[in-house]
Amino acid sequence: MRWFTRSALALLAVLLLALCALGIYVWRSFPALDGEHKAPGLLAGVRLVRDATDVTHVYAASARDAYWAIGYVHAQERSWQIEFNRRVMHGELSEVFGAATLEVDRLMRVLGIARAAERQWQALPAEARQALQAYADGVNAFHQSSSQALPPEFHVLQVRPGVWTPQDSVGWSLMMALDLGGNWGTEFARLSALQKLSTAQLWQLLPPYPGEAPATGTDLAALYRGLGVFRTEGAGAAKTAALGPPAQPGAPWFGLAPAGPALAWASELGNVEGKGSNNWVVAGSRSASGKPLLANDPHLGLSAPAIWYFAALHAPGLEVVGATLPGLPFVVLGHTARVAWGFTNTGPDVQDLYLEQINPANPAQYRTPTGWADFVRRDETIRVKGQADVALVVRETRHGPVLSDAQQSHAEVLDLQKFVLALRWSALDADNQTVAAAIAANSAGSVGAMTAAYASYHSPMQNALIADVDGSIAFRAVGKVPLRRADNDLKGMAPAPGWDPRYDWSGWLPYEHTPQDNGEKGWIATANQRVTPEGYPYFIGQDWAPPPRHERIVQLLRSTERHGMDSFAAMQADQRSLATLTLLPVLQRTALVSTSSNALLPAVRQLLQGFDGVMRADSPAALVFAAWADELARGLIAPKLGPERFKALYGRRHFRQAVEGIMARNDASWCAPLGCEAQSAAALDRALERLSGQYGSDPAAWRWGRAHAAVSSHQPFSRVKPLAGLFEVRADTGGDTFTVNVGHYWLGEAQPFVNRHAASMRAIYDLADLENSRFIYQTGQSGLVFSSRYRDMAGDWAAVTYRPLKLQAGPAVHQATLVP
Repeated sequence: MRWFTRSALALLAVLLLALCALGIYVWRSFPALDGEHKAPGLLAGVRLVRDATDVTHVYAASARDAYWAIGYVHAQERSWQIEFNRRVMHGELSEVFGAATLEVDRLMRVLGIARAAERQWQALPAEARQALQAYADGVNAFHQSSSQALPPEFHVLQVRPGVWTPQDSVGWSLMMALDLGGNWGTEFARLSALQKLSTAQLWQLLPPYPGEAPATGTDLAALYRGLGVFRTEGAGAAKTAALGPPAQPGAPWFGLAPAGPALAWASELGNVEGKGSNNWVVAGSRSASGKPLLANDPHLGLSAPAIWYFAALHAPGLEVVGATLPGLPFVVLGHTARVAWGFTNTGPDVQDLYLEQINPANPAQYRTPTGWADFVRRDETIRVKGQADVALVVRETRHGPVLSDAQQSHAEVLDLQKFVLALRWSALDADNQTVAAAIAANSAGSVGAMTAAYASYHSPMQNALIADVDGSIAFRAVGKVPLRRADNDLKGMAPAPGWDPRYDWSGWLPYEHTPQDNGEKGWIATANQRVTPEGYPYFIGQDWAPPPRHERIVQLLRSTERHGMDSFAAMQADQRSLATLTLLPVLQRTALVSTSSNALLPAVRQLLQGFDGVMRADSPAALVFAAWADELARGLIAPKLGPERFKALYGRRHFRQAVEGIMARNDASWCAPLGCEAQSAAALDRALERLSGQYGSDPAAWRWGRAHAAVSSHQPFSRVKPLAGLFEVRADTGGDTFTVNVGHYWLGEAQPFVNRHAASMRAIYDLADLENSRFIYQTGQSGLVFSSRYRDMAGDWAAVTYRPLKLQAGPAVHQATLVP
C-alpha cells in the first residue's frame, strides 16, 4: 500500500507540475496590452490604445512609425496567421505538413507569386516601398524582441516564425487577388463539361448572365473535338509526367492525409462559383439624417482567426479606421475623417487560359504565331517533411505559367502529350501597384480624392462605393481590365488556341472608362451583378454573379423612403432568398401531388405550404428546400456528365440556374428517363430519407441553422479531429448563397450545407457622424486560441448586431507605449 500511495502521489505531483507549466505557458502567450515596451526600429514613441470595442488605435508621430507599429501589432496578435500566409504564397507548406500540401505548393510555385511580388516591389514608388519596409520591420522586431511565448501552432508543428519581407506584403495582395479571381476555373469547367456535352447543353448547364446570349457563338465542342484536346485512357503516362513524381505515402500528419486538400480555400482557387459581396449607399436625399449612409459586407471564406483585424492609424496626414489585413500596413475597408468606402468584387475577365500545342518532334517547345518556341523553364525544389525533396520543373509560355503542370484536374481532362494550359493573369504583371493605391486612399478626404487615389489600383478589380461628409456619393470600378480584339470570337469564355494571335489581349481599359455612377438616382448598390450599363462599348466579361442578391437589395432600398442605420442593419440581416422563391413552387407542387409512401410527406407538405422563402436558421422548411434542390441537381445533371465529372464540378458549381431553367422549360432531355415531375418527386423522396437519417423522424424539429452552421476554419487544425473543436469558431446561421445575409455552401463536401463563405465582416458608415459607424466580424481580434478575444464577436455576428467603429478611441481598456 505504501508503494501504491507513493506512486499515486508522484503521479499527482507530475500532473500538477504539468498543469502549472501549461498555465505558465498560456499566461506567457498572451500579448502584453499594457505598459511600456522596447521597440527597436521605431523613430519615436508610439501609443497603442484598445478601447471597449477592442479596436487597436495606433498613435504615431509619423506615418512611417504608424506602419511599423501596425506590423508589430499584427505579429503580436496574429503571428501564426502571418507565418501560415507567408508559407502559402512561397509554396513552403510541405516543409511543415509533408506530402498533404504538395498540390498547393506546386500551384504557388507554378504561379510564381513570390517572383511576381519581387518584380512589382521593384516598380513601386518610394513612399509605398517605405511603408511596406516599415511594416515588415515591425513584424520582425516583435518576433525578435518580444518575450511573449509563441502560439501553440508553432509548438505543435515545431516551427518558428520566418522573416517577413516587404515583398511578402506585395505577395499577400496578390493572394487576395487570387482568392477573388475565378475566371480560369470557369473556363476550365466549360472545357471539362464539353468532354461530355454539346455546346448547346453547355450553355444550359452553365447559362450566361440572365437576359444575355452567350458571349461567344463558337461551337466549342466541335472546336475541341477537332483539335483533339481531350485525354483518352491511353494518355495516362502524360498525366503522371506533367505533375512530376507522386508524393510518397508516408504517415499522414495528425490525420491530414496526403490525398486530401491541405486548405479549404486553396483547393478551390480559381474554381468556386458564387463568391461575392454586397455594398450599397444612399445620398442625403434618401436618408433620415440628410447625409449619406454606406454599407459593406465583403463575402470571403470564413477562417479562425478572421481574415480581418480592425485598427485605426493616427499620424500627421493619416487618420483612418477600419479593416486591415495581417500582412499589409493599411486599412483596406473603412473610413478616414471625411470619407468612407466599401468594396465588392467586380468580376471582370482578367484571367485567360490558352491551349498551348506541344511540338510532337520536340516536347520542350510549343506552338506560337511565328512557329515553335522553347518553353521558359526553371527548377524549383519543394522541401517535404518526412520524405525526400521534390524537384519541380516550372514552365512558362509567352502567355504565362503552364497551369496544367500544377493542377490535377487539368491532367484528368487534357491530353497532356499534345496540349498544356497556360494562364494569362493581369495581376502578375510588373505594373501592379495595388498596394501603392491603397496606401494613398488612406489619406483621402473626399470622394474625388479617393477616386483619384485608386487610379493606379490594379488587381483585383473592385466595385468601390464612396461617400463623404459633404454629401457626395459615387461608384467606380477600380482596377485594370484587358481589352480583346474585335475578331476574338471566344471572348475569354473558354480556353483559346495559344498560337492564334487574335486571342491575345490587345490593350487595357482606360480608368476614365471603367463602369461608374455618380448616384443621381439617390442610391447605388452592387452585389457582383453585371455593372456595365446598357450600350457600354467595352466587353469586360460575362461571368457575373446571378442577380438575386442585387435584386433583393434594390427591393429593400426602394421600400424605405428615408433610410437610417437601423434600416441598413436590417438589410444586412435579410434572409429572403429570391432564388428559393423561383424554385419553391415546383417543390410545393411536388409535395402536393406526390404519391410517395414516405411517412414524413404529410408533415413536410404542411411545412412547405407556409414557407415564404426566408432561409431562417430555425426553419425546417428551409432545410427541406435545400436538400431537395441538392438532390434534384444531382438527379438531373450527374447522368449527363457522368459520376466522376459531376463530382469534380459540383459544389464548386451550384448549377442552380441550370436547374431553374430545366424545370421552367420542363426539359425532357435533361429530365430523361423519368420526366421532370418524376425527377422532382424522386429528389424529394431522397431528401426526406437523408434528412430523417441525420436529424430524426420529426420534420418540425429539423433546423436549417443546424445544417448550415457557419464554420470559421482554422489552418491547419480544423483538419485534425481532436483539435478542430478547440480551434474552429462555429455559429448556427440562416441565409443561403443568394440572400443578402449570405451563407454560401459547397455541395460537394461531406457536410454539404455548412456555411463556409459569408460576410467576413459587416460595416455601416454614417456620414452625418462618422463616429456613429458600426462594425462586426465572425471571430475576434485575437489569433490566440486561449484568449477570450479569440471568438467573442461570433454571437453578435450571427445575430447581426454590431460594435461601434470610432476613429477616435474611447476610454482605454488597455494602453501600451512602444519606445525606440
